[in-house]
Amino acid sequence: VLIPLVEHESDLGLLLTRRTEHLRHHPGQVCFPGGRHEAEDGSPIATALRETQEEIGLAASAIEILGCLPQFPVPSGFLITPVLGVVRPPLNLKPDALEVADIFEVPLDFIVQRTNYQLHRTDWNGATREIHSIAYCGRFIWGATAGILAMLADFLTRSREKV
Repeated sequence: VLIPLVEHESDLGLLLTRRTEHLRHHPGQVCFPGGRHEAEDGSPIATALRETQEEIGLAASAIEILGCLPQFPVPSGFLITPVLGVVRPPLNLKPDALEVADIFEVPLDFIVQRTNYQLHRTDWNGATREIHSIAYCGRFIWGATAGILAMLADFLTRSREKV
């Protein structure tokens, strides 16, 4: 997946999408642009860039790749590779109407505040799992997306402390 950081003059935002309601997997959920790796992609970065172009119309040439966060495992057995990239307005986004119901931005300062997160415990396949969630302006972000955001928040907080 791509974690698109939007560079504004005075702050950074983080671009997220909401999936359409008719999709078979995770309908209506908030997520990052991204998807399944295909053989021609060659790398997780190439996958994230291709999927971002397909889903929200943001060209690879408009994205400055910063690197990747550690892989994030999900209960289905997949490993998500979060790719961090910077984009600068104007974005000229063109969402794929079949996949993307909404594109919105959350201030990075809000994402970094760990007090904005909740941790839920649930039983899944006989094991207790912890699931992060974060709410912003009436949008509920949970599961893998919130877990990756929490990982990003921790990474950025540790990086600030080292400086």
